[in-house]
Amino acid sequence: MLTRRQLYVLRHAKSSWDEPGLDDHERPLAPRGRRAAGALTRQIEADGIRPALILCSSARRARETLEGIGLAGRVSIEPELYSANVDQLLARLRRIPDQIGSAMVVGHNPALQILTLRLAGSSPDAEGEARRQSVLHKFPTGALATLSFDCAWRQLVAGTAELVGLVRPKDLH
Repeated sequence: MLTRRQLYVLRHAKSSWDEPGLDDHERPLAPRGRRAAGALTRQIEADGIRPALILCSSARRARETLEGIGLAGRVSIEPELYSANVDQLLARLRRIPDQIGSAMVVGHNPALQILTLRLAGSSPDAEGEARRQSVLHKFPTGALATLSFDCAWRQLVAGTAELVGLVRPKDLH
């Protein structure tokens, strides 16, 4: 029998547009993004979030977000996550080994928002449905969604997970 698995979906924090000629892949975090990552660190610690595997886009703002939240564990910086669509993200998640009970993906919208909505089935309670509606409305920079499910990674399909947590930077002030 499988134990309940966790998928943490983290959109990079607010990035800087101070250098208009800078390649998009190389944009750093803005000061606001660094502050949001710090606040998110405290929430992650309070919630006991410790993913066994972290898949991170190679974009500078994603890597800086990951550095800012200071999670330890196995990290894989993956260039293909920078431009991944939802189907590519889902295919990558399905390749996570069975022994991994929790994973985090750090990347970009719109793919992360769509992934969260696709995996999250309808919620049995009003609080869960409010989280789903919030993600449907907007998945802002620095947002962290927590999905929980009972199947193997390779079996992830639409509606197999429950959206059990959502933290947005504005919630942390």
